[in-house]
Amino acid sequence: MSAPKNPAATLFVRSDQLSFEQLVSNHMMYTEGKFTKMATGRDWYNASAHAVRDYLIEKSSQTIDNNYEQDPKRVYYLSLEFLIGRTLSNAALNLGVQTELREGLMALGQSLESIEEMETDAALGNGGLGRLAACFLDSMATLNVPGMGYGIRYEYGMFNQRIENGQQVEHPDNWLRYGNPWEFQRPERLYPVRFMGHVVDFSTGPGSVGHHWVDGETVMAMAYDVPIPGYATETVNNLRLWAAKAPREFDLDSFNAGDYIGAVQEKEVVESLSKVLYPNDSSAMGKELRLRQEYFFVSASIQDILHRFLSRHSDLSLLPEKVAIQLNDTHPAIAVAEMMYQLADIYHVKWDKAWHMVTRIFSYTNHTLMPEALETWSVEKFERVLPRHLQIIYQINHDFLEQVNHQFPGDTDLLRRVSIIDENNGRRVRMAYLAIVGSHTVNGVAAIHSDLLKTTLFADFHRIYPKKFINVTNGITPRRWLNQANPQLTELITSRIGNGFVQDLAQLQRLVPYAEDAGFRKQFRAVKQANKVHLAKVIEKKLGIIVDPDSLFDVQIKRIHEYKRQLLNVLHVITLYNRIRSGQTQGVTPRTVIFAGKAAPGYKTAKLIIRLINDMASIINNDPAVGGLLKVVFYPNYDVSSAEKIFPASDLSEQISTAGTEASGTGNMKMALNGALTIGTLDGANIEIGEEVGADNIFIFGMTTAEVAGLRARGYNPSVHYDNNAELRLVLEMINHGFFSVEEPDRYRALYDNLTQYGDHYMLLADYASYVATQEQVSALYLDQEEWTRRAILNVARMGKFSSDRTIREYADKVWKVRHSQSQ
Repeated sequence: MSAPKNPAATLFVRSDQLSFEQLVSNHMMYTEGKFTKMATGRDWYNASAHAVRDYLIEKSSQTIDNNYEQDPKRVYYLSLEFLIGRTLSNAALNLGVQTELREGLMALGQSLESIEEMETDAALGNGGLGRLAACFLDSMATLNVPGMGYGIRYEYGMFNQRIENGQQVEHPDNWLRYGNPWEFQRPERLYPVRFMGHVVDFSTGPGSVGHHWVDGETVMAMAYDVPIPGYATETVNNLRLWAAKAPREFDLDSFNAGDYIGAVQEKEVVESLSKVLYPNDSSAMGKELRLRQEYFFVSASIQDILHRFLSRHSDLSLLPEKVAIQLNDTHPAIAVAEMMYQLADIYHVKWDKAWHMVTRIFSYTNHTLMPEALETWSVEKFERVLPRHLQIIYQINHDFLEQVNHQFPGDTDLLRRVSIIDENNGRRVRMAYLAIVGSHTVNGVAAIHSDLLKTTLFADFHRIYPKKFINVTNGITPRRWLNQANPQLTELITSRIGNGFVQDLAQLQRLVPYAEDAGFRKQFRAVKQANKVHLAKVIEKKLGIIVDPDSLFDVQIKRIHEYKRQLLNVLHVITLYNRIRSGQTQGVTPRTVIFAGKAAPGYKTAKLIIRLINDMASIINNDPAVGGLLKVVFYPNYDVSSAEKIFPASDLSEQISTAGTEASGTGNMKMALNGALTIGTLDGANIEIGEEVGADNIFIFGMTTAEVAGLRARGYNPSVHYDNNAELRLVLEMINHGFFSVEEPDRYRALYDNLTQYGDHYMLLADYASYVATQEQVSALYLDQEEWTRRAILNVARMGKFSSDRTIREYADKVWKVRHSQSQ
């Protein structure tokens, strides 16, 4: 008698041999343990995610096998953030199964769109840095670049932002509350990470000294893998995230003695390392936790890279031929010292040979032009937390300064300026300098940013290493930011030029003639209007604010920071409000001004700006004199999923940082790709966007970088603008005297003082008149919908340069020296 048939056996059939109706039904029964008639929305999401994941697993296994057989040089992308957003829709799109998934769910009486809304955004990042890293992983897989990302598996995101009484209030972002069907725990990938202790020196022979790092604390790093599929390719790469684990679960002696809290205290303290993204570092303990986080993920990643290499190779000298490590900003810069520690102390490679290897492995991307944003650590703290690594950095610095002294003899001031150890500000370790010295290539992320790195921030290093600095302009993945975020626009474009642009964004250039086609312009407007109607419904449901989809959607969504100048936008909004109140309404274009973004918990000024936006919105939105001419919205808890709703609905993209402060920006690219016109300064990637779309199709205002520097050198006096501009003066006095905070008139005195008494560091007042005048041009053009639409189409058509596929090709060719699917 044959054994009864096992219904679960269907789970072991290749996923492409089953319909999605079968796959989802199987996972509902055998993964979720539910009958479909008892399933909740979250059950349907989990079953759908596991069905798509089956495809990922098969392609991931094949990718691993291929890499093992071919043994290519691999790229390892180290980043403290990966803002990957939701995975279900993106994975289904890239795998080419989105239609089948939708139809399978329909057959089961479910909607893919409603199921997608059940997924929580992966809270593995905060802003542009993390989103860029996610775009890069997508493009690496799409271009078949063998590589993977390394980061931290934060249990909680930065925070869940709620607006209470107009103020940002931080709540825990427990994104893993319901588990994560996209990750695979790898308990066999467990590495010890050491902190504290001390270093013992010992003789290894005549004139040779070895070093042994002893005692201290040990934290275990456990791997969790998240597969990253490429678009229309067989490649599925990997994002490996590290979670901190205690060496032992709890102290049994303490437990048996009745000290139940003490029994688990060590576990709680140790595992706090991967608990929260970016702890508030305004305190000494917060700063130390940040340093520990950075070293924790870097050490685990370097150990893992070496383990993978040594599983195939016995000769460590081959490491630079098989390994390329990209440092995404200064957070992982300690990797330079960690690799030296592993090679010299653990694997006993001679110092000079190890350093020669290190400087052929690492490359460093800088993301800032502001000296204060370059990470530094006090020598005292560094020595206490990482005593051996401070010794290694001292040695690297000694050797480097000897080289500089030989190259520029007698220039002691140069030695002081480029030393990795800053001796003039309380003795601090300058991590960006460590990254530069330890890397073979340093790149900026926009043409002007890279030029300014060479002429200002890192001018001395450019003298020393003139060939080390290059530019690789940032890009965005069109799969997430066009196909997924804006399916109606994608469908319209495809109807005219086919879908080749998804893999080759330069093909959008073929849309240029359609800007002159009245029928196409009408369809383009209809898509934009539908997206605006959708966003208006979301805003009403979420905030109770009714906005007019026919109004100009004026959008500034990004991290709240003084240099990004949300406050300049506020000054303009109040100016419009005053004009409307005074009856200057002829020719006024109705506007909905939308802000979104988080302020760092310890950044008081940024949080005060958020409160002013909300107080201003409360007054303006409830003033009957305004009618339907002006609305203000602060969209809370901005994340990737929010961005996917806002970008397609945007008419005007606010990119208004002070010239010379924004490295690149990618929100500007995403909005332009979705048919928004940009108002911006000649800063970051705005310059290159302007070059691509044409000067007539972008609104540029304000001072240039050179003009900002010149004005600052001459002595900037903001009171000149205050005294000579009556509209500006009225706006500032309204803020200062409590017009928007009657119950607390002095609430915004600090913002007023920063602008008028304390130097207006980011020169809002200097750019105000130009900004307001340019906004008048925006309003006038928007009244001519045919011309506005024509220019919007040209923005979309000329965004081909800003694909992250192009960016990754440049990294692969110029920096990593690895092959990709479009290699010549």
